[in-house]
Amino acid sequence: MATRKMRLGMSMRGIGYHPAAWRHPDVPADGTLRIDHYVRNAQTAERGLFDMIFFADGIAIREKDLPRGSLARSGFELAEMEPLTLLPALAMVTKHVGLVTTASTTYNEPYHLARKFATLDLISHGRAGWNIVTSWSDAEGRNFNRDKHLDYDTRYERAAEFVEVVKGLWDSWEPGALVYDRESGVFYDESRMHELNHVGKHFKVKGPLNVAEMPQGRPVLFQAGAAGQGRDIAAQHAEVIYAAQDTIGDAKTYYDDVKGRLARHGRDWDDLKIMPALRPVVGRTRAEAQAKFDELQELLDPMVGLARLYNEFGDLSGFDLDGQVPEPQGEPQVRSGAEHILARARRHNLTIRQLGRQLAGEGNSCVIGTAADVVDRMEEWFTGGACDGFNITPNVLPGGCDDFVELVTPELQRRGLFRTAYEGRTLRENLGLKPHVNRYEAARRAAAAE
Repeated sequence: MATRKMRLGMSMRGIGYHPAAWRHPDVPADGTLRIDHYVRNAQTAERGLFDMIFFADGIAIREKDLPRGSLARSGFELAEMEPLTLLPALAMVTKHVGLVTTASTTYNEPYHLARKFATLDLISHGRAGWNIVTSWSDAEGRNFNRDKHLDYDTRYERAAEFVEVVKGLWDSWEPGALVYDRESGVFYDESRMHELNHVGKHFKVKGPLNVAEMPQGRPVLFQAGAAGQGRDIAAQHAEVIYAAQDTIGDAKTYYDDVKGRLARHGRDWDDLKIMPALRPVVGRTRAEAQAKFDELQELLDPMVGLARLYNEFGDLSGFDLDGQVPEPQGEPQVRSGAEHILARARRHNLTIRQLGRQLAGEGNSCVIGTAADVVDRMEEWFTGGACDGFNITPNVLPGGCDDFVELVTPELQRRGLFRTAYEGRTLRENLGLKPHVNRYEAARRAAAAE
């Protein structure tokens, strides 16, 4: 029996997840707008045998300029390429690595989105994946004729119907429907083309989709939802989840809960891969890794740190940055969160500057150390039943991707946790997912078997 292997995604949004990444001397500050930057990272991830590269995406500048002037010093998620336009270009300079991006169910129409991802799957020969999100910010709503973002229940209700419509459109053409028979003059088999004729609360879509014969049958479905309704949608539809738990205990609880919901939707335990975020800072020695992290922290503008404190503490720009963290200035957005952070600051005698740096640059998903240290953490979670792999969110690009492929990938392979070559041609095959079976083809087979 084959040994279970870890799944890996490289999150390639922008120039890294640390808000001071753009100031690092080895990072192209304008990399978010340069195709060569993305090409280099995609090819490095493929050299490291990653299952996929992943683009988080937002359709607005969602960070607030609070305190005033902090946004201009951040350089994080401000100006970047649109990923569904970018990924076809990256498909032409890679052969194996999956190509996954976020697209919102709130600010798209199902037919439009189904067509784009189907086309990406054709261009990439079967490497497309859609990360399903509902979006979350009022800033996005204001770019699409809304003063406020849709309420939570409406967003998820719309998302559930949206995904059903997209899946139905992707099944419009059974395998072999396009016969291209020049002699008979028949272009397609009418019995194998299907109109969807969907009529629901949020959408009315006739179909069929005017894209067909996707190499994977359909793109792989991803989701990042962790709330109750999000978990239900994931258990019904998702094939990969990007999770964000802080501890192995919380991760295992989440893993068991979501996987435990699969059976009610007629799905098996391994039909869904769960991949929490991991932010490794790796060096050949622990001292080297720590120095890399410390260098970034020193580059962090104090205003950016104050912005990370704003929701819990209000505007602290008038206080001494090297003084004690004060009580919240006004009512915090989440009182318990503010109390927890303040208690930590007092316990460790942190200044405002130090606390801002911690919140901006650190997190429980951050692991600083040698390749062995990083893999120890990964192996503990993987073998402990807390995940099926990880979504790597490097502090800086390209350096974080380079370091992982050069140092961590060989250690994973040495321990037998990760592949030494790609197993298949498509993203679905490399993830170890079952082949997609067209719903009409399945019904045809069932009828024939009666």
